[in-house]
Amino acid sequence: MRILHVYKDYHPILGGIENHLRAVARTQAERGHDVTVLVTNPAGRSTSVREEEGVRVIRASRLATVASTPLSLALFRQLRRQEPDVVHLHFPYPLGEVSQWLLLRGRATVLTYHSDVIKQAGILKLYHPLLKRILRSVDRIIATSEPYVQSSPYLRSVADRCTVIPLGIDIDRFARPQPQNVQMLRARYPGPLLLFVGRLRYYKGLDYLIEAMKQIDATLLVVGTGPEAANLGEQAYLAGVADRVRFLGDISDENLPAYYQAADLFVLPSSQRSEAFGIVLLEAMAAGTPLISTELNTGTSWVNQHGQTGLVVPPRDPAALAQAIDALLADDARRRQMGVNAQRRARTEFSLPLLVDRLLDLYREMVD
Repeated sequence: MRILHVYKDYHPILGGIENHLRAVARTQAERGHDVTVLVTNPAGRSTSVREEEGVRVIRASRLATVASTPLSLALFRQLRRQEPDVVHLHFPYPLGEVSQWLLLRGRATVLTYHSDVIKQAGILKLYHPLLKRILRSVDRIIATSEPYVQSSPYLRSVADRCTVIPLGIDIDRFARPQPQNVQMLRARYPGPLLLFVGRLRYYKGLDYLIEAMKQIDATLLVVGTGPEAANLGEQAYLAGVADRVRFLGDISDENLPAYYQAADLFVLPSSQRSEAFGIVLLEAMAAGTPLISTELNTGTSWVNQHGQTGLVVPPRDPAALAQAIDALLADDARRRQMGVNAQRRARTEFSLPLLVDRLLDLYREMVD
C-alpha cells in the first residue's frame, strides 16, 4: 500500500506528534508498505527528498512561520505530484489539510485529530468554517480517545465520522531494565525523585509544579527544552527551590528510559486542553512508573486511570499536586502496585504494533 503522511514537521524536530509520526511511518515501512512523509523544511527555502529509516521524507521549502504554522507553496506542489493510496493528515496543520481538500490526492483520506487548537484562537475563528468542511470531507477522522471526541467542540458534531485509535509506543524500549544507569541516576540525585519529560510550553503546567515543590521533599528532574525554559528557571530560583528542580535539557533517546525507571513518580501537570493525550504518560507507564496528571477532560485521564495507574488532580492547583505527590511518596506499596498496573496497561492498550495494526485495518477498510 502507498501511504502518504502530511504534517508540518518531522524528526529530528522534537515533539509528541513528530515522534508519533516517525514511529508509525517507520513501522509501516518495515511491514513492506511504500511510505512517504510530506512536511516542511525547518532549514528554509529549499526542498529536500531523502530516505530515512525506510521512509521517503520530503521536506518542502518553507517561506515563513506564522502562529506556529509553516507556510509553504512547495508543499502544495509536492502534494500534487504524489499518487498514494491513502493520504493520512495529522491535525492541526491547516496548510496540509487545505491542500489535500483542494487536491484530493489518493483513494482515501484519513485525518488524525491530535488536539484542538487552543492558543491561536483568533486564527481558528477564521479557519473554523473551512475546518468544518474539511472534517466532513475526509473519509475518516481518527481520535486518540473517546473522552476527547465527547469534550472537543469540533469533534462532537462529527462524532459519527470518528474512529478511536489510541496512540502507541515501543513498550520494550522503556520496559527493558537499565539497572546500572538507574543506579547512577539515583546516586546522583539521592532521595525521592520526580520526573517531567516534554517540551517546555505554556500548557505543560510546570509553573504550578514548581510552586508545589515548595511543599514537597523531593528532587524534580525536568527533561526537555522549549520557549518557557528561562521563565521556569527564574521561577524556581525566586521560589527557593532551584536546588531541587534540575533542568536537564534534552536527553538522548538511548538514555531516556533510565530516567523513567529511576523516578519514583512521573508528573504531567498540564494546565490546558492542548495536552490531548500525553505520549510521555505511555513512556512512563511502559517503564513501570506511576503517574500524577491533571483532569483536563481530554485523553490524559483515560490513559492515567485514577487510583489504578496513578492519581489525577485538578489542573492549575499546586496544593493538590503537592498533596497527591506526598501521598504516593509516603506509600511504597501503593506506588509499586500502580507501577505494575501502569506497565500492564501500556502493554495491553498502547503498543506500537497494535497501533499500526489498527491504522492499516482502517486504511484497508477505506480503500477496499
